[in-house]
Amino acid sequence: MWKIALLWAMLGAVALDQKDVEYRRPGGHALLLDLHVPAGEGPFPAAILVHGGGFDEGSKSTNVRPLFDVLANAGFAWFSIDYRLAPHFHFTEANEDVESAIGWLKANARKYRVDPEKIALIGESAGGLLVNYAGTHETKVTRVAAVVDFYGPVDYGELAEQRRDHPELFNMKTINRHAANGGGIHFFGVEQLDEAGIKRLHAISPIAGVHKGMPPFLCIHGDKDDQVSYEQSTEMCAAMKKAGASCELLTIEGGGHGMSGWKEAGMEHWKGEMVDWLKQVLKVGGK
Repeated sequence: MWKIALLWAMLGAVALDQKDVEYRRPGGHALLLDLHVPAGEGPFPAAILVHGGGFDEGSKSTNVRPLFDVLANAGFAWFSIDYRLAPHFHFTEANEDVESAIGWLKANARKYRVDPEKIALIGESAGGLLVNYAGTHETKVTRVAAVVDFYGPVDYGELAEQRRDHPELFNMKTINRHAANGGGIHFFGVEQLDEAGIKRLHAISPIAGVHKGMPPFLCIHGDKDDQVSYEQSTEMCAAMKKAGASCELLTIEGGGHGMSGWKEAGMEHWKGEMVDWLKQVLKVGGK
């Protein structure tokens, strides 16, 4: 008997990497995630990763790939999820998927040697909007300890108006490609930027849900972003601080849209600074 117990203990200490683990099956549609758990008994701090791609593209294995080694080398478990995309699905379904992933990880925390009190939600671009929304509309089940937003929209109504009124400031070729496939405003059930459409976009925007007591945020954004304006992050931090919530802004000077493009030596400081922030907020390693 003791040999079996020893074997299980040894297996529990081995690093775990798995792909295509099902975390939900709404309407028969399998939703999958990839995961990494460090070697050791844990429990480990963990991050749920939500990819971008204009709400109609992207995947768990591509857009957020730069985060994998950064988190793993810092001793974090990570879980990178797929979610339902346009044109067949909309914001409501994608939001449900993110919330379900949080609940799934909490329910399986012991299995994956994760500390359920030290879960961070990290999203980029479209995934940034989704984690921003989850962080501002938390429930007892979906609350996380921290949110990291990479260049995600926080006021989609304002962003849509900026793109309409000042297209010269944006990469409209890419933005319009997503819109043609149900992304952009269409993902939120809005067909045109009339008074009703703009009102709906403002109402569903994460910044509208900012409140005291919400999880702390770290916003990471390039100041030369031509898809999601840098001001989206500055406005989010300002709104959170006004409400008495904690928000820090990490600016990538000269950075465009997408962490994979931040390759210059002066841009890679976000990696260490993000890890330091997470360890401090999650109280990891004596931080």
